[in-house]
Amino acid sequence: MLTLRQIRSLRPRSKPYKIYDGNGLFLLIQPNGSRLWRFRYRLYGRERRLSLGKFPQVGLRTARAKCHDARDQLAGGIDPAVAKRNKLVTMVASTATFRAIADEYIDKMKAEGKAPATLAKLRWFRDLLDPHIGSMPIGGVSPHDLLIALKLIERRGHHETAVRTRGFAGRIFRYAIATLRAEHNHAEVLRGALIVPKVTHRAAILDPRHVGELLRAIQSYTGRPETRIALQLAPHVFLRPGELRAAKWSDIDFDDAVWTIPAARTKMRRSHAVPLSSQSLALLRELGTLNNPSHYLFPALHNWRQPICENNLNNALRQLGYDGDEMTAHGFRAMASTLLNESGLWHPDAIERALAHCDPDPVRAAYNRASHWAERVRMAQWWSDHLDELRSAGNVIHVDFRGGRSTCSPE
Repeated sequence: MLTLRQIRSLRPRSKPYKIYDGNGLFLLIQPNGSRLWRFRYRLYGRERRLSLGKFPQVGLRTARAKCHDARDQLAGGIDPAVAKRNKLVTMVASTATFRAIADEYIDKMKAEGKAPATLAKLRWFRDLLDPHIGSMPIGGVSPHDLLIALKLIERRGHHETAVRTRGFAGRIFRYAIATLRAEHNHAEVLRGALIVPKVTHRAAILDPRHVGELLRAIQSYTGRPETRIALQLAPHVFLRPGELRAAKWSDIDFDDAVWTIPAARTKMRRSHAVPLSSQSLALLRELGTLNNPSHYLFPALHNWRQPICENNLNNALRQLGYDGDEMTAHGFRAMASTLLNESGLWHPDAIERALAHCDPDPVRAAYNRASHWAERVRMAQWWSDHLDELRSAGNVIHVDFRGGRSTCSPE
């Protein structure tokens, strides 16, 4: 059996070597001088080893005691290596709080390139749950604990927020399960426990006569010229408001008349190309004459290194007399989708591609992306011409799509 004096006198060699104490306990001396306690045993006819720690942090007496405990487990039919691993998992789970796992998940989303707005929303959901379950070990959060937190949100009348917060909690539980720190997704158990909010669509003007009135109002906007041009462009290109306001000059190809939004700035994380009509190009060239030093098309008023804020266009619509129940910046997409589909001139897949709606079938999506570009180019110019007709002289355009003829009638 080993003594402390023998252990301290051991010197490293060019290769690892072992010094046995007895009953399967030995020291493994590494070339770097480390002295590691190991327990060697056989189970089901196979040799196995269990790490017991490092000398001198684990002394001789402690190492023998650990060896004795491991032999007792073997006598009871328990694999000491498995028992140790289960104990570590339990310890990790008990110290991994819901907030810690949520923070780790959000960091993962950031590393995967999620948009700042998406990350901010995730942090908001985390903060809603934090006072109630944030400090609890994630493995100790019960469905009842989570339900109490969600019901408090619901009682304030925030039904949609409660439902979406449950969805966020589900993502955190799934991540904890995938990283071996939880066994159950308690958010899934609560499906149906919350009030489902009534679906409300973003406000949009869809009647052609009122579309013309809106376009004329935008043309008369007297605020910042950058804001006016953004409002004028919005119906022509019908991008998502976040994609429009964060657009950069490097996104615009004037020669090929294409506006490309990089994948990092799109909702679906796929690059989106927009064919530009002659009207859209003219508005962009007018914007260029303002000589802003920013690389953003629409820089913020007091900091040209940042784009306009997300409420800028909605605020401008309010100044024009359109409240949030009548028209929003996002409503230009619904306007285009509705009127383009009602025209009957364009393939529905081409319209969906123009709206950057992704087909769940990857093969079909690749086909649509390739096959509808030429049609989208024609559609972009037709749509801009149609908007001009709706705006001009207060006339409403009635198109006979079968005969290709149009007539005008005064308001």
